[in-house]
Amino acid sequence: MTQLYKIRLKKGDTVVVRSGKYKGQTGKVLATHPAENKVTVEGINIVKKHVKPNNKYPQGGIIELTKPIDVSKVGIQDPTTKKASRIAYSFDKSGKKTRIYASSKKEVK
Repeated sequence: MTQLYKIRLKKGDTVVVRSGKYKGQTGKVLATHPAENKVTVEGINIVKKHVKPNNKYPQGGIIELTKPIDVSKVGIQDPTTKKASRIAYSFDKSGKKTRIYASSKKEVK
């Protein structure tokens, strides 16, 4: 059984792939899968699947799906440097917890 980590990324975050076949490519997070330690990123890890005709795909044939990748392979893109960064947390003056870029200490929007 793999250890589960807190996924600090959220839907809509722009991320950079750090390792693997898609290293250096960027995309937006479409979904997070905390139970599997995975995230689905737009335009990354696209696979082709052969499907029989059914209600969803009446024509059948070959479709392209976006599969999730491990969260350890991606990092949030820091807009100032355009490089991958980690996410840290900080408390603002009102006591609200906010996400910040670990590299530049600026707030994640």
